[in-house]
Amino acid sequence: MSIRSERDRTGNSLAEFQRDLADNLCYERGTTAESASAQDAYWTLAVTIRDRLADRRARTARANYLANPKFVYYLSAEYMLGRQLRQNAVYTGTDALARQAIAASGFSAWDLESLDVEPGLGNGGLGRLAACLLDSLATLDMPAVGYGIRYEFGIFKQAFEDGYQVEQPDDWTFYGNPWEFPAPDDLQVVGFYGHTEPADDDQEGRRARWVPAETVRAEPSHMLVPGYGTETVNILRLWRARAGHESFDLDLFNAGRYAEAVEAQMRSENLTKVLYPSDSTEAGRELRLKQQYFLVSCSLRDIIRRFRFRNSDWETFPGKVVIQLNDTHPVLAIPELMRLLVDENGVGWDQAWSITRRTFAYTCHTLLPEALETWPVTMFGRLLPRHLEIIYALNKSFLADLRARFPGDDERIARMSLIQEAPERRVRMANLATVGSFAVNGVAELQSRLLAQTTLRDFAKLWPEKFLNETNGVSPRRFLRLANPRLSGLITARLGDQRWLTDLERLRELEAFADDEEFRARWHEVKRQNKLDLAFHALGSTGITIDPASLFDVMVKRLHEYKRQLLKLLHVVTVYNRIKTNPAAAVTPCTVIFGAKAAPGYHEAKRIIKLINSVAAVVNADPDVAGRIKVVFLPDYNVSVAELVVAAGNVSEQISLAGKEASGTGNMKLALNGAVTVGTLDGANIEIRDRVGAGNFFLFGVTAEQAVAVRQGGYSPRAYYEDDAELKAAIDALASGAFSGGDREAFKPVISSILDWDEYLVLADYRSYIDCHDRAVGKAWADEDQWTRMSILNTARSGYFSSDRTVRGYCRNIWHIEPVPVPAKVAADPEAPDE
Repeated sequence: MSIRSERDRTGNSLAEFQRDLADNLCYERGTTAESASAQDAYWTLAVTIRDRLADRRARTARANYLANPKFVYYLSAEYMLGRQLRQNAVYTGTDALARQAIAASGFSAWDLESLDVEPGLGNGGLGRLAACLLDSLATLDMPAVGYGIRYEFGIFKQAFEDGYQVEQPDDWTFYGNPWEFPAPDDLQVVGFYGHTEPADDDQEGRRARWVPAETVRAEPSHMLVPGYGTETVNILRLWRARAGHESFDLDLFNAGRYAEAVEAQMRSENLTKVLYPSDSTEAGRELRLKQQYFLVSCSLRDIIRRFRFRNSDWETFPGKVVIQLNDTHPVLAIPELMRLLVDENGVGWDQAWSITRRTFAYTCHTLLPEALETWPVTMFGRLLPRHLEIIYALNKSFLADLRARFPGDDERIARMSLIQEAPERRVRMANLATVGSFAVNGVAELQSRLLAQTTLRDFAKLWPEKFLNETNGVSPRRFLRLANPRLSGLITARLGDQRWLTDLERLRELEAFADDEEFRARWHEVKRQNKLDLAFHALGSTGITIDPASLFDVMVKRLHEYKRQLLKLLHVVTVYNRIKTNPAAAVTPCTVIFGAKAAPGYHEAKRIIKLINSVAAVVNADPDVAGRIKVVFLPDYNVSVAELVVAAGNVSEQISLAGKEASGTGNMKLALNGAVTVGTLDGANIEIRDRVGAGNFFLFGVTAEQAVAVRQGGYSPRAYYEDDAELKAAIDALASGAFSGGDREAFKPVISSILDWDEYLVLADYRSYIDCHDRAVGKAWADEDQWTRMSILNTARSGYFSSDRTVRGYCRNIWHIEPVPVPAKVAADPEAPDE
């Protein structure tokens, strides 16, 4: 139905904006200006800005309904959206109005922005990439919907106690979420466990009826995803587990057995409590699998509902729907679509498989074998019995084709099977994704090449046309315009307008100013002010005072051994040892800034966090070191903290072992903001170095091919330890108890991991890394003008790393979708569906 409001809430004059604020304060919050709290003021401002987006969303839905285009549906376990208030004010053009209105109300803009809570929907680069791609899809007017889970407590809030990571619930929805539209009347029902029965009317012997033993209700809500400089507003649809009324046992409650009365309800709603529940227990692993099925079951039913608004012929489904699988977490969508088509909609098996394989595309974000998910067949079959039957049937047909093509090559067939047979029978999700998709893409040139040569080599040989590369990108609106308004303003002043925000290659025009003394001075001052902001945040969050004049050496990313935070720490200890040996030693004044969360069950990573904090405590308190090196570990690293860090960083540490990082988007964000990268030839580092120039990038370490050769050549980390006096001194200092109050056992597992095996060649790259900092970074930092010139050129040449370019590549090469521009005014269509 079509409903016209008495007056729209889209005015862009101050009077109209203030009028809408007053209306929303009264009718949304039920209070008055005289009694409004800061939370009331924040909520009212958010809803007033949201109204302008809602109007655009209604017009976007109408335009898409009339055009009936092909949609891309993006399935991801994570979305790191960042705070919404400033973004949505900028995207609606109401940021100046909002500040004027806030000032007139007596509230502080800073205070209200601090109440804008970051949605707890993601953890790392995977989730931030998903958010950037949604931003670019809307900016490019592409018809798209994102699907995810509405985690009640996110991943976790990180705190440190005695240097150890402590996980606390991220209760981001405690005060509600003004950016969200719940739809409790549009519930889906998701089943688990149970058994299957043959379908009565099945002519092929392929259909079945699944009788779940347990069901959970899924309540949707959606958040608006606006494009910048356009009328398009897409949506991110999120699913939350809700128990039914039957899960509450009133008889038990009345008998005083309160915990038992709500046990079933809690079990159901636990499904969407947290992102990535710990997999250290069998129950935790099963909960992860349930989460993944919950996401795809709800989302596919919603996608089919949308398809059937305007279409009825199933054969046209791949022409109207493309579903992008963001890593292996949503790969259960493949057998689920088969189930929905065959069992619930009567589509023939062969036709359903053809439709499925033409619908899905898969992004593989890793080269690490342990990151390619597999699930025990026993657990899988118990939880999803019909899906295991479907996978077995698909695998039987696939293996028969392989045997016909590669007769006698049993090893190849075993590697490619959807089922791993030994040492335990497991379902291989990456294999399933590759077989069930029409495209498989990596996210950087090196990673895509290695993906086809190593991780998925058998499939790439079978279907070379499936394998593509789409190098990741980041949103310049979020990570330059919002994260770094000072630099954004300077760029706009020089380029003459803000069109560069949607045409990032225009940053190339800044090269002409790299030798302009006055421009370099202004650039340097912007960075100095940003470093003051970060120093203020660091003081408040850690109590550590840092010198904004020092080199800000930044390493912010998920804590994982392959990312080699340990290598950075060995550099810190090496510099510290030099100062202790010779207090007059020449040292580049430096602040080393870490930011990272470790997965709750990843104990080695958590020990590394403790080690970093322990070293920091000693180094920062030593009077011999004062003014020369400081170490800060920023707690609870998220998008909001990232915005401060990328704006302030001088050096971007991208030091993963070559051949291990998929892409890295933190490297792009920091380079875009003028940081100079210290990095290996890994992930997107290669493409960054190619574009910014070798002279504006600090390279060290073995290549991916050399890393393989080192390992195959009988790598001995202890030989490196014995042959390098500084390396030996650094490791010995860690082992001696100097950083652990004399406790020699405290960090023994970490030290053993690099001395006895060193999976990620930390010791092999140590000397190259130390020399890089000594001879290149320190020397360049000493010449302020030259460093500033390098900084300018990093920004000027980073236009390629816009997520707009990434999305254009997906649209052209994989999705084959076209933009649907949204006119400023579209006549109301009484048949257009409500969202």
